[in-house]
Amino acid sequence: MFERRFFKNLDFLFVFILLLLLGASLLILSTASLNVIASQPYFYVKNQAMWIGVGLVIAVGVASIDYQKFRKYSWWIYGLNLALLLAVFFIGSSAKGAQRWIPVTSGFKIQPSEFAKIFIILTFADFLARRQGKLNRFRDFIPPFLYVVVPMALIFKQPDLGTTLVFAAIFVGMMFVAGANPWKFGGLLVGGILLVALILWLHFSTDLPGFLKFAQGLPLPLQDYQLKRLTIFMDPMSDTSGDGYHIIQSIWAIGSGGLWGKGYRGGTQAQLNFLPEHHTDFIFSVVGEEFGFIGTITLLFLFAMFLLRAISIATKSQDIYGMLVSSGVISMFVFHILVNVGMTSGIMPVTGIPLPLISYGGSAMLTNMISIGLLLSINIRRQRLMF
Repeated sequence: MFERRFFKNLDFLFVFILLLLLGASLLILSTASLNVIASQPYFYVKNQAMWIGVGLVIAVGVASIDYQKFRKYSWWIYGLNLALLLAVFFIGSSAKGAQRWIPVTSGFKIQPSEFAKIFIILTFADFLARRQGKLNRFRDFIPPFLYVVVPMALIFKQPDLGTTLVFAAIFVGMMFVAGANPWKFGGLLVGGILLVALILWLHFSTDLPGFLKFAQGLPLPLQDYQLKRLTIFMDPMSDTSGDGYHIIQSIWAIGSGGLWGKGYRGGTQAQLNFLPEHHTDFIFSVVGEEFGFIGTITLLFLFAMFLLRAISIATKSQDIYGMLVSSGVISMFVFHILVNVGMTSGIMPVTGIPLPLISYGGSAMLTNMISIGLLLSINIRRQRLMF
């Protein structure tokens, strides 16, 4: 456990903001999940409180460990990560068309893809730290890409497109912090985005010129329902009772909240269960409906303060490994927040990415708290103590 003098380096403002966000999670869930299980209105709140409690204990435990020690077991952690992701295909359980969970007991299961985000941050940070100053050429980007793409491919196969995209965000953020040539790496990213846009255009095109007919309807490694979920946000009214339903209900919920909202438990889209998954992926819509623009801005302000303190921790790290771990955690949180808010607002595809620290979910909460424990460990040891 921490020695007393270590507390002088603890970012108490960061911890205070974290506690505010966790409190907000329980408050929002107490209304968002009220009618999900009519016979047990506080089922999800009680479970979330339990996961928060367990998560805080784990965060303190992780913070008490010198983060440098994880470097010694980097390849073991990477191997464990792959083993857990592979195990999903053999002993995993399925739900809603995806095989992502490993049952531990009759009533408890874990989602390895959630913990895989922490594992890849810890191991990829070591991988990049050993290549500091050697990420200037295009061919230098190949080994890091291959390192990350293996667990990404296993997660994509489950299928879990949302977490796959989170891995991509972590990869990009950590590569830039590791010193990848910004022009060459940035150029590759822009080229990759344009290539994806071209492939999608060819896939959906139905009347191409003669010299492009061979590429019309280009097949993609995605199921039709996945493609539709990714593109329906551009015109949700084209399928009001199907894939567009989530987005339409979410937009209505947020828009109807106005400035101050309809009041605690006063919403209709969530309380009458018109809005799907309103205690998990679409919980931000509940904030907009019941707490209005003021509520959403307050929540986003807390997230902004949380991220600024995390960036402060990263910049004050005493070594490149700590900075890379911090940047991976920050990239993960930023991507989750931006995509979830964008998804519920109807300006981004529906990818099933929860709002960190707010949405209900045991594996997600534990992953978030472990990552926060890593930030605290880096923060506490930002200076070499002199005795």
